[in-house]
Amino acid sequence: MDEPQYTTLNHLIPTTEDSAVARVQQPTLKRRASASFPDGSDDTVSRKRMKEEHEDSVVVETHATGENTSSANESSLADQLAQELQCGCCSELVYRPVLFRPCEHFFCGSCCVLWIRNGGSTCPHCRADAASVTPFRAMQSVIDVLLRAAPHKARTERERQQADEVYRAGALIRIPSPRELSPEPDMNPSEFVRPCPNCLLGNPYGWQCPQPIAENTWPLEDGTPPGHALCGNCETLLALPSPLTTKCDFCQVSFCGIGVQGRCVASPLMSQHPHGLSDVGDLIQSSAVYECFNSNTVEVDIMLDYLTAQQITPRHVYRDIVTHIQSQPRAFLPLIEQELFVDIHPVPAGPEPDAETPRNRICRICASEVFLYGLRDWFLRERQKGFLEESVLSRKDCVDGTGCTKQQDLVHAREFNHMIPIPEPAAAGPSATQEQQLGAPPAYIAPIDPMTDAPPPPPPVSDFPSPLSDLDTPEPADEIISAVPITASDNAAVDVPILDGNARPNEA
Repeated sequence: MDEPQYTTLNHLIPTTEDSAVARVQQPTLKRRASASFPDGSDDTVSRKRMKEEHEDSVVVETHATGENTSSANESSLADQLAQELQCGCCSELVYRPVLFRPCEHFFCGSCCVLWIRNGGSTCPHCRADAASVTPFRAMQSVIDVLLRAAPHKARTERERQQADEVYRAGALIRIPSPRELSPEPDMNPSEFVRPCPNCLLGNPYGWQCPQPIAENTWPLEDGTPPGHALCGNCETLLALPSPLTTKCDFCQVSFCGIGVQGRCVASPLMSQHPHGLSDVGDLIQSSAVYECFNSNTVEVDIMLDYLTAQQITPRHVYRDIVTHIQSQPRAFLPLIEQELFVDIHPVPAGPEPDAETPRNRICRICASEVFLYGLRDWFLRERQKGFLEESVLSRKDCVDGTGCTKQQDLVHAREFNHMIPIPEPAAAGPSATQEQQLGAPPAYIAPIDPMTDAPPPPPPVSDFPSPLSDLDTPEPADEIISAVPITASDNAAVDVPILDGNARPNEA
């Protein structure tokens, strides 16, 4: 077998020079390096490093994106949590929450107090009977965490101050027992008087009316039946001799003691509650309180801050006012003379007794009138105890006092003090006989001129006798008793006559 023939391809193998030219002229299939790579045959940056740098950049971008996503998620979580923690009364983030049991609904403490104050005795959300209302401390911890993460969700400073004035944090709230449902309105009112609760046989009050009224027997046009009256609170018929009936010694209106517990009654003077003035929050909402201070809101705010700081209730103030009035010589007569207790109830009052009749029982409406009458003077007495701030006590007194017409100007009211006691009328001076006993000169009596039948003009003040002169032995009317030398500025002696009390000026 013949050996294969090999053809030399030397002419096809390029030389070194040809290879260099070919590399320059012919395109290469190898991808060019990135511009970020350093030039040179010894590359210190490899594909592995490129991959690591790429992975690092991806991690950084993912971290930044994750932070934005986390921030958005936290904001969304805060919004959702604030939405779930809204108070059912004010529809805002609950502030100082309290919990109703057994229904487990929560509300702001101040909203709960206002709900009860306005007559609520059930849960504001589900209207279920509430056995107790207690501070919700677990919820308060959640709210604190939320506000640290999202401070902008907090209630405003003014809202918090107003809420703290109504409800003190951690205080227990007493919820009243459920009230009986009001009777359905009578769309066809009767023309006759309805019997009083004691007129009914076998009534649960343990007392039978001696003059009972039967159904449909006493026409309304005939007035009130004998032995009966209308209650000043619920306006129902009552029996005057009933042991449950009480009478206010100020407005002379009777109360049944049956309709509404605590309201249809005239209590002893020191144990009554002023109507509508249970706490400091009621004073803030009462326009009559501002009228007591001539609409000076600055002085009212100072008083409210004092009551809050000293933890003084309106009932405590009322008792102090009653004690002070009773210590005065005329007691309650000035209030009665001002007719403060006339026509304050929608029912007719009884006959007015003698002014000297003791005043032992009082109704809620009259108690509030006594409170408002003495509130300003009470605060004046409290200011003298020195418990107010120095900035309040150091204010200058207004020259116009309580009669100042600029008290509604906040700038003027803050700068000047208008709580100034009203000056009492000056006491009458001693009589002429007392003045003579004390050595005072007698009053000058001008003699009658027989020619004109009229008294001459009185002498100058300097011509009256000296208090040191002898009044027991008067000198004759026509005689000048002495001449006192008076040294003038030029050392010249001047004789000034001094007359006694009986001398005539024209003759002198």
